[in-house]
Amino acid sequence: MDSFKIMNQESISLNKFISNTGMCSRREADKLIELGLVRLNGKIAKKGNRVFPNDKVTVKGKSLKANPKHVYLVLHKPPGITCTTDSKDPDNIISYLNYPERIFPIGRLDKASTGLILLTNDGDIVNKILRVENNHEKEYIVTVDRPLTNRFAKQMATGVPILGTITKPCQIELLSKNKFRIILTQGLNRQIRRMCEHFGYNVKTLKRIRIMHIKLDLDQGYWRDLTEKEMKTLWEAFNN
Repeated sequence: MDSFKIMNQESISLNKFISNTGMCSRREADKLIELGLVRLNGKIAKKGNRVFPNDKVTVKGKSLKANPKHVYLVLHKPPGITCTTDSKDPDNIISYLNYPERIFPIGRLDKASTGLILLTNDGDIVNKILRVENNHEKEYIVTVDRPLTNRFAKQMATGVPILGTITKPCQIELLSKNKFRIILTQGLNRQIRRMCEHFGYNVKTLKRIRIMHIKLDLDQGYWRDLTEKEMKTLWEAFNN
């Protein structure tokens, strides 16, 4: 039993190893393994395999190196950019950013939407930020196609039936005749647009201005590294 513990301390799960190289998240790594695209020491790998210090891992024939310097970026995404790493999509966010190291987005913003999106090569942080039970806040400014009402705000805040479920309670603030602020703690597919459509409103613009404590402070199309203070607060939130 003791020797088993020592072996596991020296090794790392295969999906985490792949994630740590910055190629993709652990979930995406599992998909690559399932498709038979990953080899461990020349043999087709299986989910649950562990990687030891001298092991060789390849994905689609390319050798991976573990533990690159972690990158954490904030981008003010413009409209028309797709939050995907798929190079077949000419509007993919990776080609748009053209960052010199391999990174991937944390979560998504609709192609038509703008605002704050995080990108990284750290698969662990992706899981922590996207984990539903962590209830991380995301804040948006939304404009719609017709005048808003107090009734709309109240109903949006208490929960809306979409995608076979009821959305979690959220915070709503009417800002002007056609504009409101919304703070969510979940991220269903096209959630805000679907919530608005339920009440007969069409979203004209949707801009994310905050994820947790990280605020949008860039002009559209620009990016920056997370600050030391932002990173410290991020890790403190995960370790509490």
